[in-house]
Amino acid sequence: MTDGLMSKAATMEIPIHGNGDSRRLTEEDDLEQDLQQVMVSGPNLNETSIVSGGYGGTAEGIIPTSAIKGSLTPSHPPQRPLISPSPSAASRIASQGDAASGSNLHQPHPPMTGEEAAAAAAATRGVAVEKLDIVKKWGINTYKCTKQLLSERFGRGSRTVDLELETQIELLRETKRKYESVLSLARALTNHFYSLVQTQHALADAFSDLSQKSPELQEEFGYNAETQKLLCKNGETLLGAVNFFVSSINTLVNKTMEDTLMTVKQYETARLEYDAYRTDLEELNLGPRDASTLCRLDAAQAHFQAHRAKYEKLRADVAVKLKFLEENKVKVMQKQLLLFHNAISAYFAGNQQQLEQTLKQFNIKLKSPGAGKPSWLEEP
Repeated sequence: MTDGLMSKAATMEIPIHGNGDSRRLTEEDDLEQDLQQVMVSGPNLNETSIVSGGYGGTAEGIIPTSAIKGSLTPSHPPQRPLISPSPSAASRIASQGDAASGSNLHQPHPPMTGEEAAAAAAATRGVAVEKLDIVKKWGINTYKCTKQLLSERFGRGSRTVDLELETQIELLRETKRKYESVLSLARALTNHFYSLVQTQHALADAFSDLSQKSPELQEEFGYNAETQKLLCKNGETLLGAVNFFVSSINTLVNKTMEDTLMTVKQYETARLEYDAYRTDLEELNLGPRDASTLCRLDAAQAHFQAHRAKYEKLRADVAVKLKFLEENKVKVMQKQLLLFHNAISAYFAGNQQQLEQTLKQFNIKLKSPGAGKPSWLEEP
């Protein structure tokens, strides 16, 4: 009975065609044609278990060819091989299987489930909708502000004006322009005076050299050299005071005043938005009152209140900054103008002690020639 089962298993034929034909394939072309039909109508080649077990039914219900060959005995050899191996067919199956499965076999993570894919798609749509909503709001706001600005320029629209605050802002801008002019002139004075001190330093060296090489004029060249050296020393002290003055004015103009003017720009933008939404609300109030208009009116009222609160907050911020800026400006300028006056007066009066006392009074420390980088007087 065992021999009969083995013989029956050895003569089993695998159905290839969909119509149940049990013919054996003898030529490689017929095999490739049937394999193409299997690839179209057969099971999914992405399933590793099916590919390894065969290409008909499930892996559990298919007897591998190796098991059949192993079960044959010499007394009952197979009449013919079941399927002739074809390198071209095998390579075609492998290439089509790789194309169908992509790189899924090499991915470190399993593919997403249906719920995960739906959640990812929903999150992507949510981000896109949020960005689109931001762009839409920005476009509407820009349109309303541009319309309001053009209306104000052509005298057709009204604008909110705080006369006291506007006057202070204009005064600040004018003060900043004048202080920038003073700063530019002070820097020019520093550069010119630096060139003068360098020239005096070179002249002192020339006098000293001639004093040693001209015995008949040694005394005259000597005291002129000493005078120029003293002027160089006092000039370096004066340059320290003027540089401190320039640095303080630069901080006041380009940091303190500029910070206040940045807040002023934000306030002016908020004022324009406030007037734009105020005008929009007034136009809706003058129109008909139907269901759609009432919804738009409620939205316009909410936008108007939000921009009104922003405008009032920035107006209060500008008023506070202008007040503190004025107080700070007075304190800074009183100190710096006194320093500038005392230093210039002491230098041109030739009062070296008063000049040094002025620097001590304002806590200005000059860099010693031997500390780190050499003094500018020692530079070639």
